[in-house]
Amino acid sequence: MTQDINILNSNKNDITDEESLKQLSFIEKAKEHVDSLSRELGRNLTACVVTFGCQMNARDSEKLLAILKLAGYEESESENADFVIYNTCTVRDNADQRVLGRLGQCSNYKKKNPHMKIAICGCMMQEQSAVEKIQKSYRFVDLIFGTHNIYKFAELLYTTLLSDRMIIDIWKETDKIVEDLPVLRKYPFKSGVNIMFGCNNFCTYCIVPYVRGRERSRSPKDIIRECEKLSADGVKEVMLLGQNVNSYGNDFKDGDPNKISFPQLIEEVCKIEGLERVRFMTPHPKDFSDELLETIKRNPKIARHIHLPLQSGNTEILRRMNRKYTKEQYLELVYKIREMLPDVAITTDIIVGFPGETASDVDDTIDVVNKAQFDNAFTFIYSKRTGTPAAGFPDQVPESEVKENFDRLLKVVQETARKQSEKLTGRTEEVLVEGINEHDNSLLTGRLSNNTLVHFKGDEKLIGSIVRVSLDECHGFYFMGQMV
Repeated sequence: MTQDINILNSNKNDITDEESLKQLSFIEKAKEHVDSLSRELGRNLTACVVTFGCQMNARDSEKLLAILKLAGYEESESENADFVIYNTCTVRDNADQRVLGRLGQCSNYKKKNPHMKIAICGCMMQEQSAVEKIQKSYRFVDLIFGTHNIYKFAELLYTTLLSDRMIIDIWKETDKIVEDLPVLRKYPFKSGVNIMFGCNNFCTYCIVPYVRGRERSRSPKDIIRECEKLSADGVKEVMLLGQNVNSYGNDFKDGDPNKISFPQLIEEVCKIEGLERVRFMTPHPKDFSDELLETIKRNPKIARHIHLPLQSGNTEILRRMNRKYTKEQYLELVYKIREMLPDVAITTDIIVGFPGETASDVDDTIDVVNKAQFDNAFTFIYSKRTGTPAAGFPDQVPESEVKENFDRLLKVVQETARKQSEKLTGRTEEVLVEGINEHDNSLLTGRLSNNTLVHFKGDEKLIGSIVRVSLDECHGFYFMGQMV
């Protein structure tokens, strides 16, 4: 549940973007309808936003929830609400199936609540086959829209409230970036900040470039302005978000005053008074520059955590994935990072079971894990996505073979991560307190600069502040400690 209501830029006097003003007018129209229905029912209407997928989706959901709140809905964690919206991911097939399962359950709620509206948006809705399935088998859904026109949600919300038919608004692509839309932050002390949208890399297994479109960078002045407002509102940590943050600004034309590199942008963000930590997600190994390493080294505000997706440790598999680097080039980059930033934690993503992958290829990946000594690795079984080149590769790997290789890799990943974590034992580090521990309300939970979780005793008034904690006991992926 959102702890504080912090809706940025909801004052029309601060807004000059014509599209933003238009959407705010639709929020007001929707609010009139919601208020009228609330009076008729004798209760406040509720809304639930369910998010699947990455940090980009989580940030989009904050915008959706802000609009619903401004339109008069009360936030609810229950999908048995008056307005439910599923913000979908389509990177893996199991994400699609989870969404469809939740939709089926939601239909039962709607049968009992004739005023209920159900919407579905996000990456999954950029796939024509998924939209056709919803149209055919889930006729009770009221609104379908994709990733490119999420800024139109207020308009789509108002139209949906007045309609008794399914509304579908899917755009194939866009070059539009709309600023100054309302955002409802989940946490009062940290926030994601989109710096760009889309992806130009076209890895052969990945659907993202097809559903998110080409890379589009926000202007640096708009990013800095947002970060300054967040800092003024009490935010201590921002995470700069993009599918490939290293590509930030590449779409600006030569001579454009906005054209700065990602390292230059992050350096400007670090200058903002009040911000104490700056994170970024996700860089691509092929574009990771020495300039960025130097920037991190001289800026203590930049979190000592780099997520560097590997995907495979075999050069031929990397070529077939269209990753544009070799095993040796990846390891050379890791060694350089370790040398320049000895206190940094490096995490990664790895796919097992890509078409044509053999046990020997997985041995190469295990070799990279052993040499890189990742602090953590997120391992995934390859998921065939219709519309990607890899889905048509003839040499799909049998499930039994994939499972065996996955288990072998996972064992090594867990062991190296444990060893890396244990190195911190006995140290005292700064921890951003994020909340009360989910399993023991006598403990607080916080996060180190390198992203390691720490649990320790303390007053909940400390949530949102940075405190010093001794790391006493290592429990694999987290520490037990005490404030000093």
